[in-house]
Amino acid sequence: MAEGMLRAQLDDSFEVASAGIGALIGHPADEHAREILAGQGIDIAAHRARQATTQVLRWADLVLCMEKHHVEEVHRIDPTSRGKTFLVGHWQDRYEVPDPYRQGREAFVQTLGELTDTLATWLPKLR
Repeated sequence: MAEGMLRAQLDDSFEVASAGIGALIGHPADEHAREILAGQGIDIAAHRARQATTQVLRWADLVLCMEKHHVEEVHRIDPTSRGKTFLVGHWQDRYEVPDPYRQGREAFVQTLGELTDTLATWLPKLR
């Protein structure tokens, strides 16, 4: 969801990609995520999950994670990612956005709201 939301708000000079800690490699985004974002005019139908790897993490200039344990796992996968890996809620007292994976639609709606708020704090810093 965060990838699609950032893509929709940043210009083409930014490359935005996501990767998971326990990704179901090659699987599409959750049906709830696709539906909820489509309601916001964001199409993530082409998204396919991929695993966070050393190569992926070294490609990125900035790594945003939803939960603290995601940050810890990113650091384990690639210790050189320290200093560029942050919680998406970093500017809101390091707020954690709960991952809605394997939950119902309402959890995805909640995540949309939380990502909207937390990503908004990054946008001025990225532009």
